[in-house]
Amino acid sequence: MSWSAKFPEPIALPDGGKLISLKDAGAYITQLPKKTQATTAWQNAAHVLIQAADHGGPLEFARLGMMQALFPKGEPVYHSVKKDPVWRNRTKLARDR
Repeated sequence: MSWSAKFPEPIALPDGGKLISLKDAGAYITQLPKKTQATTAWQNAAHVLIQAADHGGPLEFARLGMMQALFPKGEPVYHSVKKDPVWRNRTKLARDR
């Protein structure tokens, strides 16, 4: 596979543009500020792009890597049962009184 390979579906950018091929995605990553490129999400996206273009890796992995870098999810929030025991503080039923 080569850098001219096209994604199954174009990737919509937040600014309204589209990434159609691996070459477009690679150019987009190289135009980002160095500090942004150094983040884990963008490093992963670059890695899967290179794998797809140079080593015949799956295009879908490259697409997913770009999507995850472009649209990151928030940090997971974990609730401890000990800290938030909502189910323990309910009122008693009439039959339990």
